[in-house]
Amino acid sequence: MELYMNWVQSNPILSTIVQFAILGTIGEIVSKWLVQKSFKYPFSFPMTLWKMAVWAMLGVGTKYAFKGFSGFVNALIEGGMWPAFKAGSFGYAFSLSALMNLQFGLFLVIMHRILDNLPEKQKNWKNMDKSIYSLLWFWIPAHTVTFMVPDVLRIGLAALWSIALGLILGFYNRK
Repeated sequence: MELYMNWVQSNPILSTIVQFAILGTIGEIVSKWLVQKSFKYPFSFPMTLWKMAVWAMLGVGTKYAFKGFSGFVNALIEGGMWPAFKAGSFGYAFSLSALMNLQFGLFLVIMHRILDNLPEKQKNWKNMDKSIYSLLWFWIPAHTVTFMVPDVLRIGLAALWSIALGLILGFYNRK
């Protein structure tokens, strides 16, 4: 664990890219397996590379959002515009998660769909409402937990949540 934490602290962007590229893509693979009720690998090699690149980009955006929205919440608290929750408390973590997901999360969901559509040269907006609702029922609670763990573990946990969401969505979208 210490080796992992040192790697994350020494390489914040590279570690984000690697974790999201691998874990986010695994989440999509697991979701496809559940939907198709088959363990046949669902993507071609070029599509796998594309998905890994998309997840890497989304991960970097998430890394910056985690830092930026922490500063945003701290500024609101210091300015007397938000309850003075202690960093690491449930109230602070929930505030940070809700504010981030209701602002940046919407952008991230839309960008993810646009980037998913690009290689297939299509405009698939089917079930986009479900993706947006996942900000409320999944990402706000998940990131509330994420913001209660030490900073060095947050991106790894956020990437792991992608696998959890893949399992949930795959289960409920089975054919």
